[in-house]
Parts: sequence; C-alpha cells; structure tokens
Amino acid sequence: MLAADASDAGRPEGRTSGVRVLGPADLPAALEVLNADPVTNVFAEYRSRITQLDQRWLGGQMWGYVADGELVSLCHVGANLVPVQAGEDACAAFAERALRQRRLSSTIVGPHDAVARLWSALGPSWGPARDERWDQPHLAISSDPWIEADPGVRRTEAGEVDELYPACVAMYTEEVGVSPEADGGRNMYRARVSQLVNRGWSFSRIENGKVLFKAEIACASPLACQVQGVYVDPAHRGQGLGARGMASVVEFARREVAPTVALYVNAHNLPARAAYAKVGFTQTTTFSTLMF
Repeated sequence: MLAADASDAGRPEGRTSGVRVLGPADLPAALEVLNADPVTNVFAEYRSRITQLDQRWLGGQMWGYVADGELVSLCHVGANLVPVQAGEDACAAFAERALRQRRLSSTIVGPHDAVARLWSALGPSWGPARDERWDQPHLAISSDPWIEADPGVRRTEAGEVDELYPACVAMYTEEVGVSPEADGGRNMYRARVSQLVNRGWSFSRIENGKVLFKAEIACASPLACQVQGVYVDPAHRGQGLGARGMASVVEFARREVAPTVALYVNAHNLPARAAYAKVGFTQTTTFSTLMF
C-alpha cells in the first residue's frame, strides 16, 4: 500500500493518482519500480535502501507518481533531483509539484528524455542553468574487464586521505567547473571523501605521496554499483593508467560489491570514453545533467 504523504506512512489509503511523498511503508513498492532498470536506477535504489525512505535520513524527499492506484514512477528530491522510470505524465506531475516550492536541488540528473521533459516545464522558473550537459553516455560492464588490471591500484587506506584529498578536489573542479571547497564546503567534501575511503569504496594508485589514478564507488545496490570521480594525474595522462586503473576497479567492484559496474561520462570526453571502451564498458542509455 502507498502512503499519501510522509506523515501518512503506514496508512493504506490515499489518492488513486498524482504525486505524493513516500515514506517507509512505501519501500517495497518503490523497490519494485526501481527493479525495472536496476543499473540505470542504482542511485535512487541506494538512497531508498539506506534511508528506508525516511525523510530524516534522506535529507530531502522521495516523490512517487501513482496512476490508477499503482506506484509507477519516482523522483528523488534533494541535492540531486533524479527522475526514475518517469514518462511524460509523471514528469509533468513532478514538475508541477516542484514549481510549488523553491528549488532545493543543485542538479537535475537522469535519463535524457525525463530530464528534458522536466526542464521544459521547470526551465522558465528555475533557469538558466549554470551548465547543461545533455549528452552523457551511460555505460556498464557485467563481465571481467577486457584488459589487464593495474596491480598498483588498490583500496585507499584511511591514513592516505591527506594524499587523496587534493586529487579529489582537482577532479571535482575540472569536472564540475567549481571547487567543492567554495562557499565553505571544504569540511563537508573532505568528510565525504573520508567516508568513501572508510567504506572501502575508494581506489587509487599512489606513488611517493602523489595520486596517479583514483576512482570511487558512489552508490550500490545488490545488482549494480556506480563509479564516480575517475581521475588521472595530468602529468601521467595518455599512458593507459585510466583504462588499467578502471579495470582494477571493475575487478574489485564485481568481486566484492555488485555484479554490474556503471558510470556516465560527457560525450565530448573522448579520451575517457576510449579508456572505458577498452575495459569493456558499453553504452546502455544516455543521461543528462543540469547544474545550478
């Protein structure tokens, strides 16, 4: 059964159609929606599982779109606004609800068609976006890597955060266009880096105190995990470190985290796309990201 609002979690009755805030009682139904495409939906599934759809832990809300009494689509609403299995009607309903409140999200990210539908409705009020990235191939691999892994890549140790952190800042700044330390964000970003290291989700090749390669697992479900933050030191690019490093990450992740490894990349980043192709990643769909 579906909860009509977060405060109604556990109540069996609610509207037969429209958008509502989901709560813990809705988790089984939400997981059914997410299971329609567990690789594409890994972020939302990870957030749903670790928070049990409790707003206190979500740091936001999970909206559900109900049609004829059945939950058919979701929308994660927090720092990231992420549509899930959202068709035309669901996107229109999510946008209508979003327009009734101030924008809280710093990004809209997800499958291209859903992001485009949301933006056509939200853009006049929420825009302009600081950056629009419409063509981001979403890639996945469900087999052993096609190339030899780099034996120098290993899990980052807790005592290596000081060495790792500058590379994380450099990667983020290069990728996003602003520093994660801007506006007093240093402590929060460093805490996130440390969290991934302590969880065993950070992988790196560090020589003489310098990070030559690094990547992290950002989120995971029983069926898939998503890699983020792939970085090769500029002085060592073009030497194959990225491809071999990712082969190592794939081996670790498939053995110990989830059977399918996914990520998404900007279409114009041809060196990265070539490296992922060497490893064995293939495109599953296209993502889009809007940044504010």
